[in-house]
Amino acid sequence: MRRTVQDDWVVNASPVIILARVGRLDLLSGLAVRVFVPEAVATEILSGSGDPARDAIHGGWGVRREVQVPAAVSEWGLGRGESAVLGLALELGARAVVDDRSARRCAAALGVPVIGTLGVIARAKRSGLIEAAGPVVRSVIEAGLFYDDASIGALLRGLGEDWRPS
Repeated sequence: MRRTVQDDWVVNASPVIILARVGRLDLLSGLAVRVFVPEAVATEILSGSGDPARDAIHGGWGVRREVQVPAAVSEWGLGRGESAVLGLALELGARAVVDDRSARRCAAALGVPVIGTLGVIARAKRSGLIEAAGPVVRSVIEAGLFYDDASIGALLRGLGEDWRPS
């Protein structure tokens, strides 16, 4: 398979935190042309201590950017980070990287392309950035990302892999 970088991505805190914990921020930066981190998200990540995501943001990972959240997003009542991600994605015509279900619903309603942490891993496998998705999925689950075994199994079967719950 051949690696293809597709578009600009605007990331929310949880995908950055989880992927940084397992040492795989390269999946985000390896699949996007540019990775944008809204200031609200950077502030949330930087409030942690001793966290790999904090260290990455502090070290200059991602393109930090201020955003004015449009009314079409703010009326959804999402958190500051999710609102900033969707507002910036709308502004830039970029893909939003969010796991939050409400934020994903808002993105769909506003026509913002969206991908979650598991989608990033699946895309990394399809593009040849990683050889197998299963070990990365297992590591993000162990790092605190919650998905049910049926969803994980379906995803991995679609990638030609098996899932054995722990």
